[in-house]
Amino acid sequence: MQPRKPQQIARELALLSLSQLPVNPKKLDKLEDDQLVSKLLLGAVRTLTSEVQDTLDNAAGELQRSNDRLLSSQTRASDLNSARTMLQEAIACTQTAINQLGTAVDFPVLIQLANQDKGVRNYAKELVITVNENRQIIDELLSTALVDWQVTRLAQIDRDILQIAVAEMKFLGVPDSIAINEAVELAKRYSGDDGHRFINGVLRRVTEQKKTA
Repeated sequence: MQPRKPQQIARELALLSLSQLPVNPKKLDKLEDDQLVSKLLLGAVRTLTSEVQDTLDNAAGELQRSNDRLLSSQTRASDLNSARTMLQEAIACTQTAINQLGTAVDFPVLIQLANQDKGVRNYAKELVITVNENRQIIDELLSTALVDWQVTRLAQIDRDILQIAVAEMKFLGVPDSIAINEAVELAKRYSGDDGHRFINGVLRRVTEQKKTA
């Protein structure tokens, strides 16, 4: 795997810890470096664990419904097709969970870089604070770009990816193209099969709105 840059590691750390940190993220400023790293990494582990568990629960539910459909059917084509679809969805959910678990392999690198590279932990902290301080503005931009959809209805991981990208574009001076590309890469690692396409589409609408504003 190609080595990732410090800011890429910081984005991933911010993404995975964002939903697990205190409501007032400015408290992070008062932490010593080792305490800050511990907070960020603990949040990341909790998020990844929750995502994997939710995905596996969904897979188990689809598998059970598929099994029930097969047992209750009388070999009708419609029942068999329905059961097959449910089984395919269960397999897809399981594969997503496996992929999410695979990212845990990178955690030793994440821990090492967060401990050794001050730029990693500082940028991760800056991202978390920027998102939380400007969440209303960020969500308003996203709501307009979502078109007939609400930010609150998004999956947590997708919402966090979008918020980080918009925060970078609007408040941290990151070029739109870079912020979008990095968000898409995060979505490929942590979102569903079509998540990266969805993320890309929403963020491109955000940039189009910026141009016409």
